[in-house]
Amino acid sequence: MKPFSHLDTPHFGRRALLLAAASLATLGAAAARAATPAPRVRFSTNLGAFTVELDPAKAPVTVENFIAYVRAGHYDGTVFHRVIDGFMIQGGGYDAQYAQRPTRPPIQLEANNGLKNQRGTIAMARTANPNSATAQFFINVVDNPNLDAPRPDGYGYAVFGRVVEGMDVIDRIRSVPTGPGGPFGRDVPRTPVVIQSATLLN
Repeated sequence: MKPFSHLDTPHFGRRALLLAAASLATLGAAAARAATPAPRVRFSTNLGAFTVELDPAKAPVTVENFIAYVRAGHYDGTVFHRVIDGFMIQGGGYDAQYAQRPTRPPIQLEANNGLKNQRGTIAMARTANPNSATAQFFINVVDNPNLDAPRPDGYGYAVFGRVVEGMDVIDRIRSVPTGPGGPFGRDVPRTPVVIQSATLLN
């Protein structure tokens, strides 16, 4: 093996410095991500306010999509149109007259992200097509392991955050009287539960 000569040393030094700089940059980026607070969205409803903290590290596509709807004011004036005590509350798609809001294109399912459908988590609603979620979301009011991938249909439902303030409001919503309403067969609050505003806090 050829020993380093005085001609090799500067090159070796530059390479070591470049590697060290790259390592520091990577560490710095990771530290910046760790220091950046997770985005939070505050929902004000006619039954009180609650705040959800989103998880862009685990569900980047879903969180980006959700924040785009929040920033556009999509959720303001929508209702929780499906409320099932012992299961979940679902909203974000219809106004108080049951008119459906226009949506962005559907997103890719992120159900295999390690987040579970536990009490207080927020997840995306979808159709039988796993990649059909748009704006509608639901909040689990109990642990719902049957919604975790690959259950119940081979795909699961994508969790992307959790309620961090106002779980008492969620419990208030889940307890409202329900029945048939609009185009829905059942589970519709008899008195509309309206999202007055959804605001990105950070």
